[in-house]
Amino acid sequence: MITAAPDGVYRAARDLDMLSIHSPLFDAVMWARGVPDRVRRRPVATPPSMRVSDLFETAAAGDRADVEAQPWVALGERAGREIVFGAVGKVWKPTIEWRRVEPGDYADFEEPGWAKMAAAFVVHPYGARRSLLTYEARTACTDPVSTTRFGRYWTLVSPGVGIVLRGALRAVEAAAETGEGSTRGDES
Repeated sequence: MITAAPDGVYRAARDLDMLSIHSPLFDAVMWARGVPDRVRRRPVATPPSMRVSDLFETAAAGDRADVEAQPWVALGERAGREIVFGAVGKVWKPTIEWRRVEPGDYADFEEPGWAKMAAAFVVHPYGARRSLLTYEARTACTDPVSTTRFGRYWTLVSPGVGIVLRGALRAVEAAAETGEGSTRGDES
């Protein structure tokens, strides 16, 4: 339960920058994800931001360079209520191999060897000044071998993913309850 109106919670969820979340556990999880690249002496790629709204705004602006560099795509939005985004990747590899799939092709993508991930933030009104925010994620693999690989991977990483998602929900809650309506710290 978040003590903020649904519109403010929605704006905070949409403006969430995953790179703005900091806690010792969250930072440890993010550091661990880069270990395979560090061991191979490769640079650990960190984008300047990972804002949920960028997925929707970049797609709308049509900037091909930014669009193609981002594996996550905007899958749908019900303004003020729900945002859905997804990606296709081989997340079980030490360095994730992403496959850019355009939003219109996402649902029908079936090429063997991949995991299709979709996630959503949904805001539920709970009175006039309170809201329930849910985060839901689903993964569907495109063949039995990928399903097995993903299952082994998920067994290993699910505790870390839980830390990341709880951090994201707390960041949205803090932004919404302080009236910022944005997790970037500025007014949009």
